[in-house]
Amino acid sequence: MKKRPIKKLINHDPPEPKPIETVEETKTFDQLLELFKKSDDFVYSFYEKCKTPFHLYYYSSLVDKDIIQKEILPYFHKFEVEKMEDLPLTIPIDDIKMTDDWHEVQEMLLYGYVGIHLSQESTTVALLPAIANKGRQVSLPEVEFSVVGPKESFVESLDVNLNLVRKRLPVPTLEVKEFTVGKLSKTRVAVLYLEDVANSENIHTVIQRIEDISFDQINDSSYITQLIQDNNNSPFPQFIDTERPDRVASVLAEGKIVILVDGAPHGLIGPTTLFEFFSAFEDYFLNWIIASFFRVVRLFAVIFSILVTPIYVAVLTYHYELIPKDLVSTLVTSRNAIPLPPILEAIILELAIELLREAGARLPTKVGQTIGIVGGIVIGTASVEAGLTSNVLLIIVALSALASFTTPVYQMGNTIRLIRFPFLISAHFLGLLGVTLCFCFLLIHLLRLTSLGRPFLEPINPLRLADMRDAIIRLPFSLQSKRPIEVQSEDTVRFDNKKNKKKKLKDIDEYY
Repeated sequence: MKKRPIKKLINHDPPEPKPIETVEETKTFDQLLELFKKSDDFVYSFYEKCKTPFHLYYYSSLVDKDIIQKEILPYFHKFEVEKMEDLPLTIPIDDIKMTDDWHEVQEMLLYGYVGIHLSQESTTVALLPAIANKGRQVSLPEVEFSVVGPKESFVESLDVNLNLVRKRLPVPTLEVKEFTVGKLSKTRVAVLYLEDVANSENIHTVIQRIEDISFDQINDSSYITQLIQDNNNSPFPQFIDTERPDRVASVLAEGKIVILVDGAPHGLIGPTTLFEFFSAFEDYFLNWIIASFFRVVRLFAVIFSILVTPIYVAVLTYHYELIPKDLVSTLVTSRNAIPLPPILEAIILELAIELLREAGARLPTKVGQTIGIVGGIVIGTASVEAGLTSNVLLIIVALSALASFTTPVYQMGNTIRLIRFPFLISAHFLGLLGVTLCFCFLLIHLLRLTSLGRPFLEPINPLRLADMRDAIIRLPFSLQSKRPIEVQSEDTVRFDNKKNKKKKLKDIDEYY
C-alpha cells in the first residue's frame, strides 16, 4: 500500500465512514427477504393478531431476544400504530431509524438491528437497536501483568475499551474518530488523541493511512499495524501494542496517537521509539531509582541475549587468544568429545529453545508449562551426555533465552529472538569482525527507521537530552514537567514545576 507523505493538518475533518457495499442490488422487500432467508439464523415473522399487524425480521445471532420480547412486542399488543411515523412515539427505544432504502436496511440488520414494517405495501422500514453485547468481561492483564498498579485490561469490545480510556481521561478534548475498515469484515477502527496536545501532523498521517487501507478483512489490531507502519520490511515493530488502558491514557496525555480496533483486546500507540519497548509501565508505579535500575537491567539483558552466543562462536572459531588462561582448560574439557563445530552446536541449541517456546505457547497453559520445564531439562541433559553440545554453551544459550524474556513488549521479544541468528552466521564466517559488521548494519537500519515519520532512535539520534529523562533511565516526576520532544506536541508543558515547588515549601512552612 502506497503511503501519502506527511502534510500539515489545517482544519481537517475526517470524512464519514465509507458506506458498506451490499452483496447484491435489492430493490423490493421480497427480494431482500429472499436474500436474507438463505441464512438459517435469519428470523422473519408476521404478527397478525396484534392491534396493528406488522412484519418483524432480524438475525438471531446478532440481537438480544430479551429486548424484542420485553421492549418491542408488548407495545404492539397494547397500542395501535396507524402509520410508521408514529412508531418512535409508541416504543420507548432510542435511536430508531426510519428508512425506505433497502441497502441501509441490509446494513443495519447485519449490525444487530431489528427491522419492522406495517404492511406489505409500505416502503418505510423502522430499524430498532437490539444488539447482543456478547463477550468476555474486563479481566487482569495477561501479557503486561504488573504487581502494583491497576489490574484492568482491554477486551474485544470497542465500546468497552473506549469506556476504560474515557473514565481515565474525562476531558472534552479527548477526541475519537471512528472509521469502518475492511470490505468484508466492516471492522470499526477508532483513532484517539487529545486535540489540544497531539501534533496535527501525526493525527493527519494516521487518519490518511487508515483511509487508504484497502483490505477485505481486519481481524485484529495487528492487521492495522502491518498496513500503516512506515516500513513493512523491518522486523522491528513501529507501534507499541498494549492491553493496558492506563498506559493508553498516559501516552495520550503525552501527545501520542492511539488506535483501537473492535474485536482486538490491544491498542496501538504511535509514534514510538526503540527505548519505549524496554520500558514496562510498572516502572511508573515504583520509585524512580528502582525503576531506572530495572530499565538498565533490561537493556543489558537484551544486548547480552543478542551477542553472547555469537561471541562464543566467534572466539572458539577464530580468536582463541582472547580466552583467559584460567578458562581454557574448562572449554577444552567441555568440547573434548564434541564432533560438531561451534556454529552447528549453537544453532542446534538455539533451535531447541525456539521449539520449546513454540510448543509451550501453542499448548494449553498447564501442559505448556510442563513441556517447557521437562523438555528443557531432558533435552539439555541428554544433548550434553550424548556429546552433541558442550555444557558451557548450554549454560550460555539458557542465559540468553532467559535474558530475552525480560523484554516487556511481546513483539519486540520476537524481534530479539530473530536477529540472533544473523549474528550467529556472521560470527561463524568472519568472527568478531562479522559480529561488528552485523551490528553496524543493524544500527544503520535503526537510524533509518521511523514511526509515523518520527525518528525511531530518538533521543539518541537526533540527540535530545531533555528526552533522556524518561528513556534509558526514569527521573522523578518533578523533573518531567515537559512532554517528550519526539511527538512534537502542540502543548509542551505538562505542569509548572516552579509553582509546585513554591507551594510545597509554603505548605511545609505553614505546618511548622
